[in-house]
Amino acid sequence: MPVEIMQRLTEFVLKKAIAREKPYKLSDGGGLHLLVKGGGRYWRYNYRFQGRQKTLALGVYPEVSVASARSEHQSAREQLAAGTDPSEAKKSVKTKQKCAALESFEHIAREWFDSRMRDKSFSYQKRILSLLERDLFPEIGHYHISAIAASDLILVLRGIESRSVEVAHRARQLTARVFRFAMGTRRADRNITDGIIRALKDINTNRHSAVIDPVEFGKLLVAIDGYNGTRVVKAALKFSALVFQKPGEIRHMEWQEMSWDTCSWVIPALKMRARQEHIVPLSRQAKALLLEQLKMTGSGKYVFPNARGKSRPLSENGVRTAMRAMGYDNDAMTPNGFRTTARTILGEVLNFRREWIEHQLACKLEVPNGQAYKHTTHLSGRRHMMQAWADYLDYLVKSFRGTASFRVRPRYRDTN
Repeated sequence: MPVEIMQRLTEFVLKKAIAREKPYKLSDGGGLHLLVKGGGRYWRYNYRFQGRQKTLALGVYPEVSVASARSEHQSAREQLAAGTDPSEAKKSVKTKQKCAALESFEHIAREWFDSRMRDKSFSYQKRILSLLERDLFPEIGHYHISAIAASDLILVLRGIESRSVEVAHRARQLTARVFRFAMGTRRADRNITDGIIRALKDINTNRHSAVIDPVEFGKLLVAIDGYNGTRVVKAALKFSALVFQKPGEIRHMEWQEMSWDTCSWVIPALKMRARQEHIVPLSRQAKALLLEQLKMTGSGKYVFPNARGKSRPLSENGVRTAMRAMGYDNDAMTPNGFRTTARTILGEVLNFRREWIEHQLACKLEVPNGQAYKHTTHLSGRRHMMQAWADYLDYLVKSFRGTASFRVRPRYRDTN
């Protein structure tokens, strides 16, 4: 290979260096040269180590300037003088960088997500991944997990807190789960989230505000009855009060989930956070409401479709916006508040058993004798309770409008 020797290269010479029929070198001295080959210009350093001729790649021109190449060349010469092979040192750095990437917060968090979230519902997975990618990865994702200090995380969480205190607490909890996973896989020796909760503002306990006074709840039911918005939203409001399931489950309710023979709504396991099928017994009132809804939306997938198209469920803010229009803001009543209302009145006013209420809410209970939770547990009693609840709602509406009498049905003997 022909060699053109120059004591020191200039930018003018480098820019004029173009490919020829054969590769050639432009020397900068001390073994540093520019290899011009196949349209590319590559910085190389030729040296001898332990009697062997070796070459160290220092980058591509012009991405790596002549000044940068000389600096790298000087560092390599110093390593060589100290008895270190520059090529092996470079490989070692790359290996460490690769290992560090495998132990970054983002890499471990994604590994945790793939390991722990695979059996969760799609909506829950989406919410968790969004929190990671939107709020945590941009700030600390590239950090080696053991290099993240509590003060670093507090700064991130306070930035989130300025937007939403509740989201900041969720981000802290999520970070704690990632750190526990890292500790379990021997990539972290401590959980920096311990004690950080004290640095955050308290969550507003009214985030799931609810009307729990029977008289005031009757007033809300009358307001729903008189709501003059869309029929789908009005039906969703009434159904929320009757079945008190999670707002997301109601919005995504599909006609194929209806069991008309047993008069039940069977929510598939894939939609449930606990990944267990959940049965919602339907009262006569709930069934009548659905039969009316069937006339309007039965040709589509969703029971409560979006106004912009039957292929999409009712928007997340549909019910919330309607409640605001009726004069109920987030401090008075939220869509999730129907669950709190039902839990309170069923237990404290109608005196139904806690187990029936909690199973109907699909909440975790301590099951005696180590038995696993079954979706049919207390089903007969829950069916009785749901009908009594619907009758009580009718009573509240009638009481608000005039005079009405209501007697709670006798306690049902559960045979489960």
